[in-house]
Amino acid sequence: MRLAGDIGGTKTLLSLFEARSDGRWHCQHEQVFASQAFAHFEDILTAFLPADSDISSACFGVAGPVVNQRCQATNLPWLIDTADLQQRLGTSQVKLLNDLEAMAMGMLCLPEQDLLELNPNAQAQTGNIAVLAAGTGLGEAILYWDGKQHQPIATEGGHCDFAPQTAQQDRLLCFLRSLYPDHVSNERVISGMGIGHLYDFLCQDNFAPVCLAVSTYDAEHAEGDRNELITQLGINGADPLCTEVVRLFVELYGAEAGNLALKSLATGGVFIGGGIAPKLLSALQAGGFMNAFCAKGRFFPLLNNVSVKVALNPRTPVLGALSYFARTVQEQDRILECA
Repeated sequence: MRLAGDIGGTKTLLSLFEARSDGRWHCQHEQVFASQAFAHFEDILTAFLPADSDISSACFGVAGPVVNQRCQATNLPWLIDTADLQQRLGTSQVKLLNDLEAMAMGMLCLPEQDLLELNPNAQAQTGNIAVLAAGTGLGEAILYWDGKQHQPIATEGGHCDFAPQTAQQDRLLCFLRSLYPDHVSNERVISGMGIGHLYDFLCQDNFAPVCLAVSTYDAEHAEGDRNELITQLGINGADPLCTEVVRLFVELYGAEAGNLALKSLATGGVFIGGGIAPKLLSALQAGGFMNAFCAKGRFFPLLNNVSVKVALNPRTPVLGALSYFARTVQEQDRILECA
């Protein structure tokens, strides 16, 4: 059996796959865990795996930098080590990937019905692909085209400097510097925490009256969280301040997607993953995302034809982790059937 996992700051998804006689992979068991509820990743493995599990290989996408097959998770107090997992699982076939590296590989496994095109001017082209995902944090990766197939490259690009492009964004940067005087990264605005930062900034900037529902939000007793409430009110147009949060978030997301597309020369397209994008589909399709994506001066003509697709399948990183040990094209094709 193959064990595949997506280890994030908010939740961890584990899937156990069994090979059938025809070579197709069947998901035998899958479970989502609240990451913050566990002191160690090994505790989740214990809760998930049956006692008689015979694991032939395991691959995990982890939200954090993987160096020498060890990862200190960015938004969790977990240190995950491949050597420890090999001993725990009883197999040498264990691999840690950056979560966006796994997601990037999973994007190649998705059928077209799991992808939504944002660019009406998109033209099919061969080349590198950029991958971004806003969720608990902001992840970025690249799929490098080697002339025959795409190869994943992990990055920590989400922690690069936030670069404002408008007068409003200039004021936003000044606001964020009061919170993070050492460094203001893109993750501080394009992520779950970013939703809250944008709301607080717009309150201070006197964009509109404070939203009563948000100001009286009781985190201890309410379902969901404050950022989800802001997003829901904004996407529904129920509150002017929250609506502006969503508009500004989409604008910033599009600008950073364009930045990564330029840095990787992503003529092959851009994939948008993560948990936030599917909740903002109507806002992403309204035009602000693509306007900011293409607003790169002399490079507008290049970006205006780049495909930009939102992944709608939340299991994309797990599919990427499952595909890591696929050795043949035929086996990779069969993973498509797990999507």
